[in-house]
Amino acid sequence: MRILAADIGGTNTKICIADEQGNLEQFQEYATESRQGGPHVMARLMDKLADYDNFDAIAISTAGQVHSEAGFIVFANENIPNYTGMRIKDMLEERFHTPVKVENDVHAAALGEAFFGAARHFNDFLCLTFGTGIGGAIVIDREIYKGANGVAGEFGHIMTHTPSGLNMGETPRFYEKYASTTALVQMAEGVDPDCKNGKILFEKIKQGNKRLEQVLHAWVDEVAFGLTSIIHIFNPSAVIVGGGVMEQDDLVRFVEARTKAIVMPSYSDVKILKASLGNKAGVLGAASLFLQ
Repeated sequence: MRILAADIGGTNTKICIADEQGNLEQFQEYATESRQGGPHVMARLMDKLADYDNFDAIAISTAGQVHSEAGFIVFANENIPNYTGMRIKDMLEERFHTPVKVENDVHAAALGEAFFGAARHFNDFLCLTFGTGIGGAIVIDREIYKGANGVAGEFGHIMTHTPSGLNMGETPRFYEKYASTTALVQMAEGVDPDCKNGKILFEKIKQGNKRLEQVLHAWVDEVAFGLTSIIHIFNPSAVIVGGGVMEQDDLVRFVEARTKAIVMPSYSDVKILKASLGNKAGVLGAASLFLQ
């Protein structure tokens, strides 16, 4: 089966042809131009898809909360304005007259890892991506668990810090506020204004900057606190962690060591593994929607 797969991100969109073995052909990547809004994103995508032929189905991985059965966007934040409610499946089936499936990008990445990557030996695992925020997916018996409304796995919005007093109107203290890559860069900039991204941070740490090393250690603690709560709830065989910052092998091992130091002993056999598919996870995960 030849599947035309696309991964719509807030910054870039990837498109390729994928087969059952995970082989990719005609891979391309282009700027999503997400700030121009959902209708522009979809019009641009359909024009790009029209350049492909000889495929049996279309599979879409996308940012935002997705109703996967009906193939529309339940909710998207302002990273892609006017994207909420976009009926992707209907639009593509009407244009291309072929079966279409649509899935949330983190869910798709988890499926990609299950079929082709770091999680292929696990039936039950969790997947978290650390980026602008924190995305999550729950995989049980190699299928995504979606909850009552299809949007389970919002790990970035678990509470990891106690609100001060009882003022319920104050800003919620969510996990991603402290453990996202955005949070790491903000912490680093507070010490060194030149640390505009993770790459600069890690370069400076390798050069021996101890103050930034302490920032990284504090951030890893935040990551481990959230992972510990999630592990205690789900008791997974493995947790797959992804996102650009987690490309650092030493960092993933550090996160695993710190997490295992604080989980209950009966949970300490959990494996924390780096996502292995990189920027191909979304398209491979989308393709796997037709392979399950």
